[in-house]
Amino acid sequence: MEKSMQEEISDYINNFKQKADQVTQDKMKKAIDELENSTYGKGLRIGEKAPDFLLPNATGEQVQLSDALQNGPVILTFYRGDWCPYCNIELRAYQRILDDIHAQGASLIAISPQTPDNSLTTQEKNDLKFHVLSDKENKVASLFRLVYPLPDYLIELYKQRGLHIDKYNEEESWTLPVAATYIIAQDKTILFEFTKADYKARVEPSEVLERLKRIMKS
Repeated sequence: MEKSMQEEISDYINNFKQKADQVTQDKMKKAIDELENSTYGKGLRIGEKAPDFLLPNATGEQVQLSDALQNGPVILTFYRGDWCPYCNIELRAYQRILDDIHAQGASLIAISPQTPDNSLTTQEKNDLKFHVLSDKENKVASLFRLVYPLPDYLIELYKQRGLHIDKYNEEESWTLPVAATYIIAQDKTILFEFTKADYKARVEPSEVLERLKRIMKS
């Protein structure tokens, strides 16, 4: 039986805890705790209007939210980048239910701040058949109130581990969007949202699908 996204994430967390030293784990937990207690990354809420946007996909094609909404609701998910294992697990889980999303008359869009080239890597590596968009400098994520700056101690830790987010994103801010998922109605009203400071906490895509089905029946 195929594992759920949550089961895959749990397996990855357990493996990480076995391999990573305690100092690394403590710094990562500290950064999550600080973000949860800050004003950053709280996101738009149910009932608010999603801002329109125009962003390039992995092959450079421009994709506009309002165009996608002409055909039906949109599931919109923000992820951190190709370097994030939790993001890749989540995107693969969405791919597995993509036909079911389309059967509801909806579409799926994923957004990260990484470059189109890195988005293409994400798309090819995970065999994704939906739009993976590049949000340069987190401009759209900022409109959704999702952006936060990484603390200096976490930046140094990432660099020590060979993770250079500034190179993935081709800009120097070291900012990211919190992991967030929305269901957006055709009039741009947000009908569902899931926003968490803890990047390990993700809503199961099958739960989003069930919420979508209830919305389409109402």
